[in-house]
Amino acid sequence: MSPSDLDVVQESIYDHPKYYDLVFGADCAAEANFIRECGGKFASGKVKKLFEPACGTGRLLASLAKQGYQVAGIDLNPKAIEFCNERLERSGFGATTWVADMSDFTAPTRYDVAFNTINSFRHLLTEKQAAGHLRAMGECVRPGGIYLLGVHLTPTDADPSETESWSARRGHLAVNTHMWTIERDRRKRIERFGIRFDIHTPSRTWRIEDVLVLRSYTCGQMDRLIRTAEVWDCVETFDFHYRIDEPTEVDGASEDVVYVLRRK
Repeated sequence: MSPSDLDVVQESIYDHPKYYDLVFGADCAAEANFIRECGGKFASGKVKKLFEPACGTGRLLASLAKQGYQVAGIDLNPKAIEFCNERLERSGFGATTWVADMSDFTAPTRYDVAFNTINSFRHLLTEKQAAGHLRAMGECVRPGGIYLLGVHLTPTDADPSETESWSARRGHLAVNTHMWTIERDRRKRIERFGIRFDIHTPSRTWRIEDVLVLRSYTCGQMDRLIRTAEVWDCVETFDFHYRIDEPTEVDGASEDVVYVLRRK
């Protein structure tokens, strides 16, 4: 089937949690293991309660709940939260996620470890929102607890990646994903990316097209933001390979970085 023959819809990928979950679920086991290892290595005291801002479909929360942790999370998209809570309940856990803005929210308790590993932080498009998020997370995580914050940085000493494609399959469902740069405005620190899901089932092939608008960060800009929040110490950094024994040094060529932030 040629692209011109596809049934194409212009909709938010976040309004299709079934497909989103498949597309971004490939690294779930590695991420969950990394979160658990970081909690053991960098957080003080026992780690029992986990929290995920921008939890989406809850793939990580469900995986970690099955390992005995108490989990909770927030997301701005009601469809994602409904999908997440149904997933948790099917596995015998409570519906512990709710709709909230991660730049301004209050959690009912404090958590030992929080994580946001796949760049969702960059949906906060202003310095005020980003700083508000780090302050809100500072209230959410107990002193001595940690927050794992994954960010795709804009390199200053290398050319940034412009396209990315990958595929995922579950049973008779397959989704081919392509993401590309539309615009980078370095002065305003706003980047726009096209993204599409080509969805293949036995009865239908169709496409979802969306545009993601994200805030950009160099390593220096990210360092300044963390410092000005005044509640976090950055104790280690890793890349998106999630290998606890392979920390990385962040510099002008870095792109995919997980910051291990410890609550003061």
